[in-house]
Amino acid sequence: MSATPNTTPTGEVQATFEGEPIACAPGASVAAALISTGKNAWRATRSGASRGLFCGIGVCFDCLVEIDGESGQRACMIPLAEGMDVRAASGPGATEHPSGAVGTDSRETGDAA
Repeated sequence: MSATPNTTPTGEVQATFEGEPIACAPGASVAAALISTGKNAWRATRSGASRGLFCGIGVCFDCLVEIDGESGQRACMIPLAEGMDVRAASGPGATEHPSGAVGTDSRETGDAA
């Protein structure tokens, strides 16, 4: 038996981003839902540069969001679930990843990775 996300009568999974509704087909990522609702950037670097989906495969950390109070989540890797509360990533330019590592954006500082 496989788990199926709860969906609306239209077949979409419903959630919110910064309090605004977002929706997508079951199984689609949080990033896909954000892009399909016109949100192309959902975090900013220390210098204020916008970031959103970049690699789409979980290698980079450009698409970080907070999901249901848990920060450092890669929007491209997590399927949107019914009722999820998605928020823009916040912090002073360094984000703690679920692994416990702290990362910064090397493109912003000019340091090679």
